[in-house]
Amino acid sequence: MIPLNDRMLAVELIDEAVTAGARLFKACEVLDISVRTYYRWKSNKTGDMRKGAPKKVPRKLTKADKKEILNISCSERFADTNPYQIVAILLEEGTYIASPSSFYRVLREHDLIHHRRKGRPGNRKAAPPELIATGPNQVWSWDITWLKTGVSGIYLYAYVIIDVWSRKIVGWEVHIKESDEIAAELFKRLASEQNVRGVRLHSDNGNPMKGATMIMTLYKLGILPSFSRPRVSDDNAYSESLFKTLKYTAGFPKYFTDLGHARSWMADFVNWYNTKHRHSGIGYVTPNQRHSGESDIIMQKRNETIAKAYALNPDRWSSNPVFWNEIKEVYLNPSWKKLKAS
Repeated sequence: MIPLNDRMLAVELIDEAVTAGARLFKACEVLDISVRTYYRWKSNKTGDMRKGAPKKVPRKLTKADKKEILNISCSERFADTNPYQIVAILLEEGTYIASPSSFYRVLREHDLIHHRRKGRPGNRKAAPPELIATGPNQVWSWDITWLKTGVSGIYLYAYVIIDVWSRKIVGWEVHIKESDEIAAELFKRLASEQNVRGVRLHSDNGNPMKGATMIMTLYKLGILPSFSRPRVSDDNAYSESLFKTLKYTAGFPKYFTDLGHARSWMADFVNWYNTKHRHSGIGYVTPNQRHSGESDIIMQKRNETIAKAYALNPDRWSSNPVFWNEIKEVYLNPSWKKLKAS
C-alpha cells in the first residue's frame, strides 16, 4: 500500500505514464490503486480513505494525554477524589486535560476503578427469566397482601395464586401470619386437586416465598420457582394488578373484624372475580371462560355479530370493522426487544 505522504508522487508517476501513452487504468493497476483513488488524490481534497490506511483521529487521546491523566489521578492530591471532582477542580484552575468520561475510561483500562468504601458495593441483579404462557396451568404468579383489621398495626394475610394466562385465581387462603410452612401447605392442597407438575411459579423475594420448607415443597411437587428482583414490583405485575383490583373493588371493607370475616369476604371476591369480572387484559371475558377454553367460542360469536352488522349497513363504518382476537401468548417479564416492538 502506498504511504499517505507518497500519494502525490504516485499521481505524478501515473501522469507521466499516461503522457507517454499508457492507459490510465493500467497505470493505476501497476500501483495497486483504483482510477477513482487516482482522481481523488489528484484533487487533493481528502486524505487516504482506503481500507487499512493509517488515519488520524483528532479527538483521540495521545499516549502523553493518558499518562498525564494517570499521573494526576494517582497523585497524593487527588487520591481520594473521583474524576468528576478532578475535572471540576482543574477547570477552576484554568487547566483542561480531558472529560470525566475520558478519565474513567483511561483508569478502567489500567484497572484502577475499584470500590473503596466501607460498605458493600452495589450488586446489580439480573432480570428474572422471561416466562411465556400459551394455555392454562403453565405459568402462575403468587403473592401475599395485607388486610387491615380493627386494631392498628395488626393485619391478616391473604395468600393468592393467579394463573398468568387466564388470570384465574387458582388458589387462595387467609391467615393471621406470613409463613413458608403455610404457603407450602397451600401448594400441597392445590397439588391434590390438579396436576401442578411443570408449572412455572413466579413470586417476589419475601421470606414465605423463599423459605426452605416452601422451596423443598415446590421441588417435590415439580413446580419450578422464579423470583423478582429485590424491590422491583413490576417483575410480579400480574399479582400486583390483582391486589389493586381487590382493594379498589366496590365493597372492600375499611377493615376486617376477624379471620372469619376476611375469609368470607375473600371467598365472595374470588367467586366474583373468576366468574363475573370481565378482564380487560384477556379480551373482556371472565377468567373462568378463558381458563376453560370458552373464550375462543365467545370471540367467534362476537365477530359473527360484527360481520352481520357490517353486511347490513357498511356505511356505519369509516373503514373495515375491527374483529376480536384472543391473545394466544402471555408474557411475564418480557425481554426488552418484545417491549420495544410492542
